[in-house]
Amino acid sequence: MKVINFMGQRKLAVLFSGLLLLVSIFSLATKQLNWGLDFTGGTLVEIHYSATADLNAIRSTLETQGYAGSSVMSFGSDQDVLIRLPQGYSDAEGTALLSLLQETFVGDVELRRMEFVGPQVGDELREQGGLAMLLAIGLVTLYVAFRFQLKFALGAVAALLHDVIITLGFFSLTGMEFNLTVLAAILAVVGYSINDTIVVFDRIRENFRKLRRAGPVEVVDISISETLARTLVTSGTTLMVVLALAIFGGEMIFGFAVALIVGILIGTYSSIYVASAWTLMMGVTKEDLMLPIKEGAEQDDLTP
Repeated sequence: MKVINFMGQRKLAVLFSGLLLLVSIFSLATKQLNWGLDFTGGTLVEIHYSATADLNAIRSTLETQGYAGSSVMSFGSDQDVLIRLPQGYSDAEGTALLSLLQETFVGDVELRRMEFVGPQVGDELREQGGLAMLLAIGLVTLYVAFRFQLKFALGAVAALLHDVIITLGFFSLTGMEFNLTVLAAILAVVGYSINDTIVVFDRIRENFRKLRRAGPVEVVDISISETLARTLVTSGTTLMVVLALAIFGGEMIFGFAVALIVGILIGTYSSIYVASAWTLMMGVTKEDLMLPIKEGAEQDDLTP
């Protein structure tokens, strides 16, 4: 097996990650996120047309009639339309909207669902979503610290924060809508990233105990090289599925799929360069991972 010198490029990787983090944090601080109706409040109207709905015509009608900031997308089929009105529109505005669409369409227009989300509910969802993300990262920290060692836990947390901040920064920079489905995707990215990181950490721990004469950098390079094929196959097959969702899944889950695509790419990179490099920066040694010697056992008996 060819051992790739991953850690030899860790300084460049640190600079690259630092640049991505600075851009993401700056965008989140200045531009912020384009919060969806789930977080800001507003009115959601689901309508069924008797024939194929022309989304561009519907958008044009809403703009000319003063429904600023409205979002129109297909919902399930080309005859079902989901319209999101931002905060400031009431249920009465939703009823007026239905009447307007009935006047401009030759055929039947049926109201399937109308929901109103108040701004207070949106604020609560935003707060609970942030707490859910912090709780997930905290539990992951405890798990890795218990299973491996504190230095590994700090490396895993650094990688998770790296992935979450950059994914959020991507949505801030692009202006894509951030809703509950995107939040769910980011929580899924946390799980995906830590799974990949733990696979690498398992091999690092095993090689630290097996390769007694190898230094920490060499052990990490060997471990990542041994798990590289598994990492690429897993990430590649997952990306194929998520790309299919992004292309063919429609507008309803497009943000969810994009968040997963960005998260998988960044998570694969961070499990190699961020988590492992951070663990080396914390000064991990073979003594941190050696099995305790039982009383009465000879050291030579434990040496392979």
